[in-house]
Amino acid sequence: MSTPPVPPCSTRPGNPVPPSARSLLTDAQFNDVRATILDNNPGMEPEMASRLVIEALKFVAAAALFPTVRIAPTREVDEGWHALILHTHLYASLTNRFGRMVHHYPERPDRTRHDPDVLTRTIALIEQAGYTLDAELWVGPKRSLVSVAANCSHTPVPGGCGPINPGNCATHGGGGDEE
Repeated sequence: MSTPPVPPCSTRPGNPVPPSARSLLTDAQFNDVRATILDNNPGMEPEMASRLVIEALKFVAAAALFPTVRIAPTREVDEGWHALILHTHLYASLTNRFGRMVHHYPERPDRTRHDPDVLTRTIALIEQAGYTLDAELWVGPKRSLVSVAANCSHTPVPGGCGPINPGNCATHGGGGDEE
């Protein structure tokens, strides 16, 4: 099965429109990732799982385009990102088409690491990448639209990211050293 090509992103000169997030995966790939979300979240509506995959694709695109900026998904979008990552070959191919691997450094939620600006920064960069957000899925945890299985946090501890990735890193694997 061939992978759809990823046209250059909107932040590059001469390319005002990025590919639609949904077009980044074939129908079969998209349905496989959505099925992973549905398997991990019994009772979730298929339409909601589709929305999570689409927002996760937008997040990964922004993370690849802006690798040195600390961004993080909402818990709901993180569920979609986790599902993408579980499809390792698909995920590696997707991120390589963006020009760099977008790594995931999970941590247990911890209020002491809270970055009040991370969501605003993330939303701004996704929009700068040329995508329109599904606003209902980009709200803080107190206003979540749906309950999901994902339970990790992506806001680094000051001075490092804890035991998973100690040292200087961004929440999505950016930081300049990675390709």
